[in-house]
Amino acid sequence: MDFNVKKLASDAGVFFTRAVQFTEEKLGQAEKTELDAHLENLITRADGTKNWTEKILRQTEVLLQPNPSARIEEFIYDKLDKKLPSRGTNAELLGQYMLEAANEFGPGTPYGSTLITVGEYQKRLGSAERELLHTSATTFLTPLRNFLEGDWRTISKERRLLENRRLDLDICKARLKKAKQAEAKAALLSEEVDKAEHELRVAQTEFDRQAEVTRLLLEGISSTHLNHLRCLHDFAEAQATYYAQCHHYMQDLQRELNRCANAVSAPLSSAAVCPDPISSAFLSGPPSPGATVSSSGQRPSTLTMEQSQLPVTGTRKAKVLYDYDAHDASELSLLADELITVYTVPGMDPDWLVGERGNEKGKVPVTYLELLS
Repeated sequence: MDFNVKKLASDAGVFFTRAVQFTEEKLGQAEKTELDAHLENLITRADGTKNWTEKILRQTEVLLQPNPSARIEEFIYDKLDKKLPSRGTNAELLGQYMLEAANEFGPGTPYGSTLITVGEYQKRLGSAERELLHTSATTFLTPLRNFLEGDWRTISKERRLLENRRLDLDICKARLKKAKQAEAKAALLSEEVDKAEHELRVAQTEFDRQAEVTRLLLEGISSTHLNHLRCLHDFAEAQATYYAQCHHYMQDLQRELNRCANAVSAPLSSAAVCPDPISSAFLSGPPSPGATVSSSGQRPSTLTMEQSQLPVTGTRKAKVLYDYDAHDASELSLLADELITVYTVPGMDPDWLVGERGNEKGKVPVTYLELLS
């Protein structure tokens, strides 16, 4: 291997000289060039941004993945630039266990049928959680990591260069001061002074140039804040969508379980078995005279919107907050940000309203709406 001995010796000499200057400054035995107030404020602001970004990133990772072993595994795969093996969420795993248990206990038993119902909803919750994890990682965690591993490393490198240029500048100032003192005492030639003055001018130019480069990078922290602000909005939106989905799923599950309990306690039921999981009927009252009941004990056919002629209790406009896909013919599909007319009817589930959009009509969940005055 070819070593440049002269360059190696020169670099070692520069390093030693800087170390001496730094030590004397700490001991108060040498003068130190102070940065201007604006640059100092930028450095303080940048340090705060870096520290808080690290804390927010770590705590968000803990929130989304409480298992420390799983986080370590994700970190290792990320550093090795390998794809993380697909892993189900805890809710999905719980739902799968419930379905397997139901098959063993018997899906026709009350316990087995209820396990199937709850297991299916647990898998839906797990799927919603998986979507939250993916969206949060893409829109929030990745930009924060990119700042810490990209922009901040560049800023740190330029700040180290600026500190080295400052040390070189102060070293040249000290040399010039000593040269002038020696010239005054020994009446030496001014060549040493001229050389020291030339080195000082060069060091001052390099310091000023590096200070400008560092200042421009630090001022870019403002655009970093704007970018993180947009990412924060996306993260909050992902959380809102996730919790709205979970609330909707749990409301549906509660209705299914209530029907299971009614089916088990019904005296005319031929078998105490929970009915298959389907969405609740439009009205919670008794079936209309036009509804039919099969001889095998099946539930009444779903009451359509046109068949219900109960009085309207109040009509108002509502803005749709999230997309919603109807689960059956009694419900109305929704698109985010559209305006619809809503009202309720006596005996209706308080978590639902009747929605109208043109000639279309159907049940809509209250949690997906913003009621307007």
